[in-house]
Parts: sequence; C-alpha cells; structure tokens
Amino acid sequence: MTVAPEKSDVDVPEGYVKLTIDGEEVVAPQGELLIRTAERLGTVIPRFCDHPLLDPAGACRQCLVEVEMNGRPMPKPQASCTMTVADGMVVKTQVTSEVADKAQQGVMELLLINHPLDCPICDKGGECPLQNQAMAHGRADSRFVDKKRTFPKPLPISSQVLLDRERCVLCQRCTRFSDQIAGDPFIDLLERGAHQQIGTAETADVLDAASHTSSGQPFQSYFSGNTIQICPVGALTSAQYRFRSRPFDLVSTPSVCEHCSSGCAERTDFRRGKVMRKLAGEDPDVNEEWICDKGRFAFRYANAEQRIRRPLVRSAETGELEEVSWTEALRAAAAGLTKARDGKGVGVLPGGRVTIEDAYAYSKFARVALRTHDVDHRARAHSAEELDFLASRVARDGGPAGGGVTFADLESAPVALCVAFEPEEEAPAVFLRLRKGARTGDIKVVHIGQWSSPAVEKTFGELLACPPGGEADAVEGIAQHAPDLDEALCSAGAVVLVGERAAEVPGLPTALHRLAERTGARLAWIPRRAGERGAVEAGTLPTLLPGGRPVADADARAEVERHWGLEAGTLSAEPGRDVTGMLNAIVTRDLDGLLVGGVDLDDLPDPALARKAFDAAGFVVSLELLPSTVTPYADVVLPIAPVDEKGGTFVNWEGRRRPFTVTLDGTGALPDCRVLDTLGVEMDTDLFTQTPDAALGDLDRLPASSVRAAAPDHPSVAPPTPGPGQALLATWRQLIDDGSLQIDEPALAGTARRVVARMSQATADGLGDHVTVSTDRGSVTLPVEVTDLPDGVVWLPGNSPGSKLRATLGAGHGAVVDIAGGDR
Repeated sequence: MTVAPEKSDVDVPEGYVKLTIDGEEVVAPQGELLIRTAERLGTVIPRFCDHPLLDPAGACRQCLVEVEMNGRPMPKPQASCTMTVADGMVVKTQVTSEVADKAQQGVMELLLINHPLDCPICDKGGECPLQNQAMAHGRADSRFVDKKRTFPKPLPISSQVLLDRERCVLCQRCTRFSDQIAGDPFIDLLERGAHQQIGTAETADVLDAASHTSSGQPFQSYFSGNTIQICPVGALTSAQYRFRSRPFDLVSTPSVCEHCSSGCAERTDFRRGKVMRKLAGEDPDVNEEWICDKGRFAFRYANAEQRIRRPLVRSAETGELEEVSWTEALRAAAAGLTKARDGKGVGVLPGGRVTIEDAYAYSKFARVALRTHDVDHRARAHSAEELDFLASRVARDGGPAGGGVTFADLESAPVALCVAFEPEEEAPAVFLRLRKGARTGDIKVVHIGQWSSPAVEKTFGELLACPPGGEADAVEGIAQHAPDLDEALCSAGAVVLVGERAAEVPGLPTALHRLAERTGARLAWIPRRAGERGAVEAGTLPTLLPGGRPVADADARAEVERHWGLEAGTLSAEPGRDVTGMLNAIVTRDLDGLLVGGVDLDDLPDPALARKAFDAAGFVVSLELLPSTVTPYADVVLPIAPVDEKGGTFVNWEGRRRPFTVTLDGTGALPDCRVLDTLGVEMDTDLFTQTPDAALGDLDRLPASSVRAAAPDHPSVAPPTPGPGQALLATWRQLIDDGSLQIDEPALAGTARRVVARMSQATADGLGDHVTVSTDRGSVTLPVEVTDLPDGVVWLPGNSPGSKLRATLGAGHGAVVDIAGGDR
C-alpha cells in the first residue's frame, strides 16, 4: 500500500494543483498532462504517439504509469499522455514502480511482435525512438515465435512519401498532423485489429485485399515531409532520401530556409561535402517544429550539373561566354562597369533572394562604386505606390522588439485580414499559424480575394470576394459593407496581412495604410521571397538608403555620407529608377549598363521589355548560381555561393533576423558581398563587405535615424470591365511550381497542385473541358475547373508547367484577357 507523503506548506497559486511524482512533490498548472509534468522534473516517460504540438491520442500505450487518487490506486496503469494532473494525485513512473515498468515492457513486446526488425536497412536506424526505447524499456528476449505480418512495400502515399506498413506502430502521429496541423486529412487508419494499417483517407472501401495496396485519393499536401520526420519508426520515408545515407554518417548544422519570407529554422545534414537532407528545426517563435515540403526537399539546385562554378567572360572573337580566372573576370567587369558608369550610368538589380549582408553590399556598391540610386531588388511586379508603402510602413518598423506583428500574434489576434495574400502558397509557416489560431483559439480569418482557395477553407476563413483589381475598393468598403469586420479590426491585437500582389492593384497600398490608421489594426507585409524584407532595410530601393532613410532627405543623406566616408554632397538628392524605369532607360539609351544578381526575366512585369532592354544594354554583369534568362545577355558572369556554402542573415517578414552559418566549408564559392567588395577594389572603391560579418557590422554601425518617409497617397482605380469573350485575370504563384530553386526534384514536383483554369459555372458555360486564355502576346490552354469565382473572372497559376503567364501572356493580376474553348 502506498504511504501518502507528508503534507507540505507550499502554497499553491490559483490555477495550479499539487501532486506527487515518484515521491517528489510538484506544483503544476491545471490541465497539464502528466507526461509533461514528469518531463519538467527530469523524468522521461517513454512514448511514441505523444507529441507536444498534437492533440493527445493515447494510441501506443507506451507511457503507462501508476496513478493514485484520494488514497485509492487506479485498478490499471494509465496513459500519462492523456491524463491531466489533479490535486493530491500520486504518480509512479517506471523509475519507482515495478508495475509501470512491467506494463511498459509488455507494450514494447506487443509493438515488436509484427515489427520487421530490419534496422540495418531502415532509414530510421540510428535515430529511431523505437530502437532507443526497446533498449531502455523493452525485454531482452521475445516470446513471439509465429510468422510476422508482412506487406508489399513501399506503398507510395505520394510521389514524395513512401510507406512501409509492417513498421508502423499505429501511433497516429501522421494522421493527427495531417488532420490537425496541415488540414490535409488524406492519411488515415484503415481496417481493424491485426489488419489495421495506415493508408489514404478515401481508400477504406476500395482497399485491394489481394495486392494490399490502396488506390484512392493521394496524400497531396505541402507539409507531407513533416509526417516523415515525426514518425517514431521507419514507416514513412522520403523518396528523395530513401537508402541514400545513414544518420550516423551525417554531419548536422542549424540553418535557415531560403525559400520564403518566414525564415523557418532547419537542420541541414550533409556527408562528404554534399547535402543529403534537410529537417525542420525547433523554433517556437517562428516555425515551431514544422516546415513546408519546398523548404525540406528543394535543395539539390546547388549540386545541379549546370551550376556555374567558374567566372565567364564573353569572348570578343567568338561572342561566346568562356571560362576565365577570377582576376581576369573581375578586371573585365570593373572595366565595363566603369565605362558604363562614366557614360550614361549603370542600373543594379539584386533580386529578392539576397541575405541582408549581400543586399547591403549591392546598395553600397550602387551608391559608392557606381554613384547611382538606380537600384531595385523587386524582381517582380512593382509600382511607385508600393515603393511609398514600403518606405513608410515597412522600413524600420522595429520588428518583434519594436512591436511589429509576430507569428505568435497570428494565434492570439481577434481577427486576421489577408489581402492580396495567399498564405499557404506564399508563406506556409504563416498559414500554419493562422490555421492553428483558428482551430484552437478564437481568431477569425478573413480573406479578400477571388475564390475559396484551400487556404480559405483550411483556416475556416470568410471570403470577401471581389474581382481582381478590385481589392482597393473592397478594403475601402469594409466600414460600410462589413461593419462586423470593421469593428473587429478596431479591437486590440487585430492584424492585417498584405502580400506583394498588392503592388499590382492601384490604390490598394494606400487603402491598407488608411485602414490601419483608422482602425488601429497592425499591418504586416509578407513578401514571397526570403530576402525582400532585409533588402528594404539594406536600402536596395531607388528611394531608400540603408536603414530606411529617404534619399530625398538631406539629413539622411548626410548621415550615410559620414558613415561611408564620402564627401558631403556625394549622394544625389534625386531618387533613382525602379526596375521598369531602368529597363526603359536602357531601351532609350539613357542607361548604359546593368549589374544583376539572380533575376529571372520572366518574373518581371514585362518579360518582352526586359529582353529588349538586356539586348540593348551596353554592358551586363550577372552574379548568379545557375544559368538563367539573363546569362545569354551577360558580358561577365560571376558565380556566387548558394545558401549552404555561405553564412549570412535573412530578415523574415516579422523583421526578425535569422542568422545562419556555413554548412559546406571549403568549396571556394563566394557570397555576393565578397564578390562585390573585390569588384569594388578593382574600381578603386572600398566597400568593407569582405565577409558577411563585416557587411552586417557596417550596416549596424549606421546611426539610428528618425526620418520617416511620407505615407502612400494614390487613388484607387476600378478594374476594367471585360467585353464579350473576355475575362479578368486573377493569378498568383503556387508554392511548388517551375521555380529555379526546385530543379532536379521530381519527387517534389509530383506533389504540386493541378494546373487548371478556375472560373465560375456561368463563365465556363460553353467553353468545354479546356479553356484558352490569350492576349496579343500568346495563349495558355488548361483544363477547366469550376469554383466560386465571380463571373467574368478566370484564375490561372502564375509560373507552373503550361501556365507561365508573364512570359506567355505578358499579363498579370487584374489584366483583361481573351477566353475561348480550347482543345487538348
């Protein structure tokens, strides 16, 4: 019989209870699970199904403990992952209880009955919780002598996730993650008893008993790789990583994802100078323990066969790019840029995937070496109004430390309004937080858009539908037409999330600024590319100097001139040109050269204009990793390092700095800041950006400035009215598409969403199964899918196979396009 511990004089705060675990008295918050309380005491109870970010399931029964309530022991051991603490409870874990220890050993023996014990060939071998806990809490001998259950394997759950069913211990981690976290309930438990197994949710009634395969709806999720990582055995494996390496052969380094502006924490595992896999890192403030499949699997671009590893200079004799030494390439680049600078000038296009250190180097190189404000990192649709918005609302907003919107705020906000922003496609970690807040809290998610996309449905959101280009009118009409939303936006903690697509809607940045000023809602800008937020801080915009200082402000210019050691008056008071302005200036011979860093011409608002400009440019220098649409026009190509081969800092959409170090050292690849620093020396200019640390230190030494740019003040423009046989185009890019960083990833590409043209039933009537969307530039033909779009609107993905809208149509969001029935 258990002897009750002596009563303690410890005061128990309100909302807490006092209990005893293994003879030690502990105070715990009401509702806390026993397994968590034990962990805080340093006692690790074995478990498989338990995960701190998933709802309790009590599926594996490995965490059994003895529990006594009010002096009476419960008749059987209890699952500590489902039982919450109670006042006066007495708990004995396997540390002090033979009953609990025996129960855990029995559960382990049961789990191993049908387990294949193929650890030497299992991808999980060496980092497997089942291995570890079998050694710590299992029996040395098995009493099972019958034939183990087997299945044909692997069963492809998707092109990326493979299932070995005989390894599964039915912990339901994968099913709960898919249903609760991602909102993609495609994995489920099938059958019962000894035949129970994991499969796709739509297959329970079509399971082929003869072949033991399922043929229903595939597991198509942007977050499927998380099920592989949280699987406590080797049941779920990656098609990309399967049989490629052993965990104990890998070297691991912390890293940061380069694919979107969330800045998710990752762990990069490499062997013999080659990255083998990426896993989600743990960062409660940002991505918790989850990453999207793009961040997990899209990393092989750095080892692509076509990667540029040596400098290239275009031969005067042959007209072809030829490999040369770094010295020769830098001299050629310096000579060409100097000549262009001393002529009509040079424009700088850094692209949106730079670290803040590299962006600062581009900004400083433009102002000091090239003596120009013609610098713009926005390699996408952009506008002068957006420039005003970024200068006044985004630059120097303080980030998390200064009261900016954070990931945590998305869970606790009373309302989150998404405008021109598709969270699941453009910032998956933001989508997960919105879904978590909507599922477990009281947050109301409202989307201003065109149709009930998966993000709208999975955030339990409300759609305020408007035609593409009508978002500004929708925002301005909130007070009149959605008074409940307007009231919610006036409450404390309300947030408005705006995407980069707002730049394509005249008047929308202004309307959002006015909405935030009127309601007090906090505004957060969430671009799609990882480097855009930091690039704003670094001053790679034609109207902004580093630190968000307006070019037009004399005091701001003077501060920068003193810090950079320039003579007073060196920096011009005249703002520079944006990307489109630079391209037009090249065409009209008002600009001679271009310095480019990782820009795809097909991403620009007018790819035809871009090609015309690059063809007319007197001299082009391109800093790039892989051959691109710029390469054919470049006079000098300088190879730069991918993220895994350099250190640096991304600044995520919150304004939070996300530093990372070199993963693969000794490759000889140089970061942009080092290349630009050396190029500056060739042009008799010292940038002091030899290393990322030096560049960031130089930026941080700039004194703080209180100058704030003027708020945007631009009128809205009503969307055009399409005529007969026409429609308004709505578009955004899908997460998994034809992006250049997703090359050599066939398994990942197989999980991309279908490329279809979406429209209302009224718009689709008479078109047939396919529709051809065209402009005077070209046409795109895709299958038709009917959804709840407004009449007279067609939605197409922006950069997917068969749907490259900028390159093919020369049109973007809100444009008028022709539609007609198409045959395939």
